[in-house]
Amino acid sequence: MKKTLRYESDAPPYLTVDTVVARVVEGPDAGLVVAGDSDTMSVGTADGNALVLTDPTVSRFHADLVCAPDGVWVRDQGSTNGTHVNGVRVTEALLPVKARLQLGRTVLRLDPSDSVDLVVHSADHIGDIYGRSAVMRRLMTQVARVAASGASTLVVGESGTGKELIARAIHDLSDRSSGPFVTVDCGAMAPNLVASELFGHERGAFTGADHQHAGAFERAHGGTLFLDEVGELSPELQPTLLGALERKRFRRVGGRAEIDVDVRVVAATHRDLRAEVNAGKFRLDLYYRLAVVRLEVPALRARVDEDLELLVSHFLSECGVEDSPEAVFGPEVLAALRQHHWPGNVRELRNVVEATVAMGEPPSLSRSLVGDEGAVDGSGQIALPPLLPLPYKDARAAVLARFEARYLAHWLDKAEGNVSKAARLAKVDRSHFFHLLRRHGLR
Repeated sequence: MKKTLRYESDAPPYLTVDTVVARVVEGPDAGLVVAGDSDTMSVGTADGNALVLTDPTVSRFHADLVCAPDGVWVRDQGSTNGTHVNGVRVTEALLPVKARLQLGRTVLRLDPSDSVDLVVHSADHIGDIYGRSAVMRRLMTQVARVAASGASTLVVGESGTGKELIARAIHDLSDRSSGPFVTVDCGAMAPNLVASELFGHERGAFTGADHQHAGAFERAHGGTLFLDEVGELSPELQPTLLGALERKRFRRVGGRAEIDVDVRVVAATHRDLRAEVNAGKFRLDLYYRLAVVRLEVPALRARVDEDLELLVSHFLSECGVEDSPEAVFGPEVLAALRQHHWPGNVRELRNVVEATVAMGEPPSLSRSLVGDEGAVDGSGQIALPPLLPLPYKDARAAVLARFEARYLAHWLDKAEGNVSKAARLAKVDRSHFFHLLRRHGLR
């Protein structure tokens, strides 16, 4: 749903959102009434939900209620016993106000409440995060607040939405900005190597450990540790990470001495860790430790009308091009860009801009796997696009590079961001697959 920013004199812009009152009309908590202070209300038995229930048939993170102009969106979070409307189990449904909703043995009635005004960021960027849309201005305000708070933060969103940029902005705006910013991609390493990367190892700790290694926690001392794709951590490693976060000390693999550390952790994942907690795949106590604050990054398709030209202009500038998006792409191509679904989100848009600058023409946005670098026409023939008058070797390298980028993005999307799984699906050695991802800016 599109939201509109409002302006009054010289005051910061603000956003008016609807709220809802949830009344428990049946179940162990009958009589409980909770009024939301935002347009989203989470419901479950775990602390941290806006509406906390005691009903044992309700999951820890059961459902989200999101206000809309014509009702309330109900989104089940992978609950065990489901969310039901009129006896029908739903994953996502739009309900009218005053509707009844059943979660386990609990029945809620959703009543409308007063709207609230939320102050949002006044500029169209913060750090390297760009957006004019209301949803992005709101996110920027949250980034600035959490940076000042020092709280552990979980950033969630689809692959390519810019979660690492959010983490970097939190670091740069915090009082730790002069300290190190260290990134660990938990989904890009073999499970047996993650512990060594996080905590380091002593010489001789395992085969191949021929020297002492300082892990990410140690290297990030005094700064920020960014745990990308934290949802890929194995169940065996989760309690070890939790212990290090709670005690603020750890041991290297194969070591005995405990090392004290002062680190702020920002984690990110494309998975819904609340659903993973419900399914028993992610520890609830570790989730609490990581998600003191939870930031959700919207998909590009949810803000493309307001933000596309701003992002294109930013990427053109990074490529050293000062012309406007319309001058580079033309109105027809820009219109096509707005209609594209953007499965690769902002990362995909950036690749399109860079390819356009490099090749002198915009690539096709076909949904085919190989797209413009080898689209199959109705006759089964491969139709290559016209390239600039390049030598054969350079033209071949350019086509191959564009094919690789789309091919890698395809399997990464199929594997839901899990690099090891994507490599298996593509039948490519995992280390080589990860090397290709790095080469094309996909990791």
